[in-house]
Parts: sequence; structure tokens; C-alpha cells
Amino acid sequence: MDFVGSPSPSSASTSAPNDVTSQEHYVTSIEADHETTCWGCGVRLLVSPHAPVFKCGWCGAITNRNALKNNKQYYKWRRLRDRCFVVFVLLFMLFIICGGIWAVYPVVFSISFFWGIFHSTITLILSVSTLSSFGLASFLSPGVPPRILWGSYPAVGKGGLENYTFCHHCSKPKSSRTHHCSSCGMCVLDMDHHCPFIGNCVGAANHRCFIIFLISAVMSTIYVSTISFYAALHVWPPVNYVANQPLNRLLSYEFTLNFLKESAFALLRSAVFLTPRGLVLVYLFIASVSVGIGLSVLLWQQLSYVYRGKTYLSQLNASEGDGGERDCKNLINFFGCQYIAAGYFPSFWNSRKTHEK
Repeated sequence: MDFVGSPSPSSASTSAPNDVTSQEHYVTSIEADHETTCWGCGVRLLVSPHAPVFKCGWCGAITNRNALKNNKQYYKWRRLRDRCFVVFVLLFMLFIICGGIWAVYPVVFSISFFWGIFHSTITLILSVSTLSSFGLASFLSPGVPPRILWGSYPAVGKGGLENYTFCHHCSKPKSSRTHHCSSCGMCVLDMDHHCPFIGNCVGAANHRCFIIFLISAVMSTIYVSTISFYAALHVWPPVNYVANQPLNRLLSYEFTLNFLKESAFALLRSAVFLTPRGLVLVYLFIASVSVGIGLSVLLWQQLSYVYRGKTYLSQLNASEGDGGERDCKNLINFFGCQYIAAGYFPSFWNSRKTHEK
């Protein structure tokens, strides 16, 4: 990147003073090709015509001559796609909640009234937390960058736009912590990524709600898979095994293979006689396990980025040697528990390095 704010005096002094033709050519080239205006403060700069990116020596704003211009051709289709994803996810969560109540709780209440009330309370807490955190992550603003003065030399002070670039989509300055999302059509502060399943970007304002949604969703899938498997054992038709092997072949390879085959065929034969409630329980178990695995991987990835004090995009843009400061305090500050940690765990909070990896 070639950062040039003004012509170098040394380069002019090295040219031969007696070479009038060369000096005239140098001055003419500056006036014709090297003069431009900084978008940040309006100061006129002398830069090389071969420098596509240059930095203002006064305000520190970075200009990219090859920046892409505004293109809103597919913006409406992206928004429609995201809203369809949001509706699909909401319908899926409502089906899991309603289907689980219809299929599981007759079995739970048949055990005892106390366990029925207990599991109903857990279901209510997990459902409310998952749906509310999903709604906040989907419909909250991901984070608008703060407004800053630009375009006028008296208003913009020395270094007032240090490392700022100009967003041609939003027609306003963009800091290094801000990224423009083509799906949302706006600049997002501390943007992590654009998630189509929530129909929104994950940024500074809703990142915490997004991770709380992931935690609640993972806990819900674990609970649904456990309770649906337990209920399926009570409603599944009896399984009859056909083969009877001698005792001396119990540990043989043939016995193990035949046992697995006959168990699979017996389960398939008994599945034909399953009631609709049993089929729903099987679907709940398979869906909750598969979705829970995917959400657990995403949650672990998000928490690892927070632990390193980074976002997904900042991790991609960082150099290989820049790994960030890894500290458990990053997680505590992210969830807003720094005052609780400082009050109840002062030795942990006042230590210079709480965890090293």
C-alpha cells in the first residue's frame, strides 16, 4: 500500500538544478497528474498517479481509487431470502415445542404428576429463553457506527480520521472496526458475520443476544433429545429377536455382526406398528441431535473468538502472527459480568494474566 500525503522534498533536491527540461517536466507532471482532494478533510494532496490507495497526511483518511461503487441490484432479494429463513426457523422451533409437548408429556405425566410439572417448567423456561433471544438477535440493530465529522478542513482536526476509509455504499466514513454488509445494506460496527438464519448481521449491538440464543438452543436440543428418547422407549412396540447363539460364540465377530443385523431388522419391523406419537418422537430425537451438533460447533467457534478478543471478520483480516490477547476476562467483559467478577473474585480480576494457553 502506497501511502503518500505530499511530494517528498528530497526527491526534488536530488534532481539536477541545471537540467531545466527535466525540472519543467517534473513540475508539469505534478500540476497535471498528481493533484487530488482528500475526501476526509478536503485538503488538496499531491500524490503519485500510480498509487491506487493513499493516506492523507493531515486527517489520516485512506482513499481507495479502485473502490467498488454502490450496487443495490440484489438487495431486495437478499432481504427476502433472509426473512424466509427467519420464518422457517421460527416454524421449526414452534414445531419442536408443540410436537414435544404433544408427544412427550402424556408419557411424563403417566409416571407422576410431580415429574410432569417439573418437565413442563423446564420446557417453558427453555422455550421462552430461546424464542426471546432469537427475536432480539433477529430484530435488534446489529450496531450503527458513531457519527463523525468529515469533509471540511476546519471541522476535521489533526488525525481525526486516522485509518478511516470511505464507504461508497453508505456515502460516509468507515472505521477499521466497521464493515459494510451487502445483505443488510448498512455499515455494521464490530461485525462478526451475516447470519441468514436470523436474517440479520451479528454486530456490536446483538452479538451477546446471538450467543445467548446459541447457548439456549444447545441446551434445548440436549433436553429434547433426552426426553424424546426416554419417551420413545415407553411407546415403542416390543422388539423380538429371532436368533439364539451358543454361549461359546458370544464374543465372536460373526455373533456381533448377526446381532447388529437382527437388531436393526427387528427395530424396522417394529417401527411399522409405531403410532403417530412414536413417529414424532423419533423425528424429534433425530432432529434435535443433528441440530444440536451443528449449533454446538458454532457456539464453540463464537466463544473462542470472544476469548481471543476478536470477531470472525477481524480474525480473517488479521495477519498470521497477530493472534490477539487470549484472556478469560474477554468472556467476562463480553457478557457484562465484570462488576460481579471484581466483587466476588478480586484476586482473579486483579491478576495481570488470568489464563495462558
